[in-house]
Amino acid sequence: MARSPSSPSFWRSPLRGPWFTSVLGVVLLGGITVLFMTGLVSYAAYNPGLSPVNDKTPDKGILGFYLFPWPTDPPWLYRLTQGVHVTLGITLIPVLLAKLWSVVPKLFALPPARSLTHALERISLLLLVGGVLFEFITGVLNVQLDYVFPGSFYPLHFYGAWVFFTAFVVHVVLRAPAAVRTLRTGLREGQPASELTSPRPDPPTVSRRGALWLVGGGSLLLFGTTAGQSFDGLRATALLAPHGGADPGSGPGGFQINKTAAYAGIEATETSEEAWRLTVTGRSGTVRLSRADLLRLPLHSSALPIACVEGWSTSDQWWRGVRLRDLAVLAGYDADAVPDVLVESLQRRGAFRRAALRANQVADPRSLLALYVNGEPLTPDHGYPARVIVPAAPGVLNTKWVSRMTFGDL
Repeated sequence: MARSPSSPSFWRSPLRGPWFTSVLGVVLLGGITVLFMTGLVSYAAYNPGLSPVNDKTPDKGILGFYLFPWPTDPPWLYRLTQGVHVTLGITLIPVLLAKLWSVVPKLFALPPARSLTHALERISLLLLVGGVLFEFITGVLNVQLDYVFPGSFYPLHFYGAWVFFTAFVVHVVLRAPAAVRTLRTGLREGQPASELTSPRPDPPTVSRRGALWLVGGGSLLLFGTTAGQSFDGLRATALLAPHGGADPGSGPGGFQINKTAAYAGIEATETSEEAWRLTVTGRSGTVRLSRADLLRLPLHSSALPIACVEGWSTSDQWWRGVRLRDLAVLAGYDADAVPDVLVESLQRRGAFRRAALRANQVADPRSLLALYVNGEPLTPDHGYPARVIVPAAPGVLNTKWVSRMTFGDL
């Protein structure tokens, strides 16, 4: 009779054992905690409290306890947090796969539950494995701009993260003491039998230390082909980032973009000097401004990066345009008490055709309705005739092809 996966003899690798699994677990303990925290921060940066405009996760209830007005300082904040989130997530993939491989016999072990504690551990393990695979797969697909989800990425990833991290915490509480004991004893090749070690192992072809070096090398390779998407001098190395190694061209507009004007459905006839008007609405009513009208207002400059949820970012670009707070004054508000603003775009495709900014973002003197970048008018792909640029804001909140701005409490 053939052995089944529930039989310990079915699993023959001599690498599996408590020390190997514990080392991988400690790495994931630190890495996944950072991933979860930077993920929550990333969600807060979208200002989902400005509902229903920015909120892609309705009815989150108590899961929104941590939300706060996203700051504008330091201006590279989102560039850092989301860059860490995406790069670390991709870097941890070999560690995650090795960890899952090391504990796969436990998924088939019988009986299903030997005690209440064991039952909780098995349930947490199933939720942990399912949750981590879901989070990493959806995250990688989103980074690669492959939107094949059965719904919006935001609620799927948000709720999935909470299910996964809850199971992760339960698993850590139940298994951490044993893992710490294993690491303290310094077990290596001659570790005693456990539920992870095979009673009939095959001859070893690599040591456990060698296997860890192999996992670490895979992580280092993924790091080296991802991290460069946030650094101008290293972009050519970002082979796994869709906007990393791509050549954005040269000149004042030669820096990365997410969606082109053609993709967004922007037609040249509607952004021409004759046709385009910015509608500004607020306490004092509505005014319509041409690009020439905007150029007659006081213009200011800011050196700010663009950072996107996919993890890529640009270096500082020099933007020039009208301060958002000056437009709020034009709409009838005091300069020292500006409100939130709803920004609407001409774009027809993609998420965030409308986006909201908080009052603190509007009030920052570096927040602009930009008309120029690096000394030249915006190109169509960078948002001509006007786009928003705000320090530390996610790229999707830096709305391009702006057509309407509505000031007031949202």
